[in-house]
Amino acid sequence: MNAKAAIKAAFPYTIPVLTGYLFLGIAFGVLLQSSGFGFLWAGFMSVTIFAGAMQFVAVSLMTEPFAPLSVFLVTLMVNARHLFYGFSMLEKLRGIGKYKPYIVFGMTDETFTLLYSTEPPKDVSRGTFYFFITLLNHCYWIGGGIIGALLGSQLRFDMTGIEFVMTAFLTAIVVEQLRAKHNRIPCIIGLVASAICLLVFGPERFLLPAMAALIVVLTIARSPLEKKLPKQKATESETLP
Repeated sequence: MNAKAAIKAAFPYTIPVLTGYLFLGIAFGVLLQSSGFGFLWAGFMSVTIFAGAMQFVAVSLMTEPFAPLSVFLVTLMVNARHLFYGFSMLEKLRGIGKYKPYIVFGMTDETFTLLYSTEPPKDVSRGTFYFFITLLNHCYWIGGGIIGALLGSQLRFDMTGIEFVMTAFLTAIVVEQLRAKHNRIPCIIGLVASAICLLVFGPERFLLPAMAALIVVLTIARSPLEKKLPKQKATESETLP
């Protein structure tokens, strides 16, 4: 299989991710450097973890006393949504061979959206096409993190609050979901579950119960929600290159 043809086919779909990942990666790198870690840490974490939200959380975890159980539970809950990505991609990833482990590893929110809503050209195999979409997105994130860490060592202004960039990004995603009629139910479930857990457990302890409640509710509601997927898929694919 011609790798050049696969990259050429995959790249246009990743351009929106390129712009977003460079910006968020730079913010992560700056935050990491301001916390006392160099650019090599930014590259290492981006290569091995490759989870935007969790990498931002990991920065604070690395500056606090080590608590293995807490780290495990936070990581599990923050990334629990990937369970649903895996269920949704079972058929699409069937039979792609050697590419499957890396594609599963690199299935971030944005990469999942691209893989789920696009089909490869006739002259490019599914596995190769999906592999290069995942690899390109991964490279964007790694590059952004390293650039941010290098820039952070040269910046001298107050960086307080830069960790909020991921929260702002995810808030924008929630707003877009609320504006899209076909995609409101999971978002509303998340908002209601989070609000209830915030009231019950307080701001310091609501995250883990909220994520656990979301996993249970969305698992139970999976079948009726999946009935909306064909319509959602068609709508999403119309917005891609």
